[in-house]
Amino acid sequence: MIKRHFFLVAAGVMLGLMVLAAVLHVAFAKDEGAGKAGLGGGGRGGGRGQQVSEATVSSRSFSDTIRVLGVARGLRSVNITSNSTELITAVLFRDGQRVAAGAPLVRLQAREEDAGIIEARAQVTQAERNAERYRQLAEKGIAPRMTAEQAETTLETARASLAAAEARLGDRMIRAPFAGTLGLTTVTAGTLINPGAVITTLDDTNTIRVDFPVPERYLGVLRPGLPLTATADAYGGQAFQGHIALIDTRINEATRAVTARAEFPNPGGRIRPGMLMRVAVAQGQRQSPAVPEAAIQYEGQGAFVYRIAKGQRGSTAQRVEVETGAVEGGFVEIVSGLSLGDKVVGGGLNRIQPNAPVTVGGGRGGGARGAGGHAPAQGQAQGAAR
Repeated sequence: MIKRHFFLVAAGVMLGLMVLAAVLHVAFAKDEGAGKAGLGGGGRGGGRGQQVSEATVSSRSFSDTIRVLGVARGLRSVNITSNSTELITAVLFRDGQRVAAGAPLVRLQAREEDAGIIEARAQVTQAERNAERYRQLAEKGIAPRMTAEQAETTLETARASLAAAEARLGDRMIRAPFAGTLGLTTVTAGTLINPGAVITTLDDTNTIRVDFPVPERYLGVLRPGLPLTATADAYGGQAFQGHIALIDTRINEATRAVTARAEFPNPGGRIRPGMLMRVAVAQGQRQSPAVPEAAIQYEGQGAFVYRIAKGQRGSTAQRVEVETGAVEGGFVEIVSGLSLGDKVVGGGLNRIQPNAPVTVGGGRGGGARGAGGHAPAQGQAQGAAR
């Protein structure tokens, strides 16, 4: 019985040792394969090191940009209203119609005014007859000269009364104060309109104005005529070109901001009054070293790149801390840490270790070559696409 238990224990121990040996064998095989891959995965660069893309630190134009929000307004915008409570007898326009200055829009009920004109015209006719009769009698010496002069005065008074009646009748016709495009309306013939109630809207949208606040610290760089761009969510990244037309004479004491007014040409009326606009004001351009965005890795408050250093045994990736500036067009401004012409790893920084051997792959690229704005090579295109 004891021998049987001994043999069972021995068999169990042997089985465990065999399993352990198999596990160790598999583990060592994986380590050996990984080591071979590390030595042979470099590609063309002598068969060693991580394959990377290369980007060149080059000079590029950057500008400090003030970005603010504003609301689009027409060059001239007005709500068409009535100055009295009256019944509408005719609507003379269509929704969305473009009208000229002075075009009739709405006719209001004018029975009293029509009667007043009839009466005024009758008085003018009678006064003209009397004036002509007394003038002839005065010339013949039959009537005093003073009577003829009084008749002329009565005629002028009658004519003034007629002009006043015609003006009152004119108030019964609401006209467009300037040329523009009409909005929607809900009034029809038979609608009783009250003072201040909006009949329709009228906007001159050939030119769009955008008022926006700017912090007072930028007041020294703002001036009328300064070019700027604006975008609207409705049109994605399309930029509208404009300029600063006017800067307010006062600074808001609560916000410490000054209001600037920009004007944008608006052919086709794409920008609508009331639209939210994202305004960008460039303060000026400068030339600075730059690398693609993909070449920068951020860590906490700092940033770094991997500079490709040439050595006797090949290239290595040296981690270099840099101070960054503006980001524009897919490129990052380098304030310090790199020099023009330095080669850096253009992407895939999460796979690179400091001072690790690297091999530049076929996608060798450079920065924007000089200030001329040439098309970036592959390394830069990767940065711009991020």
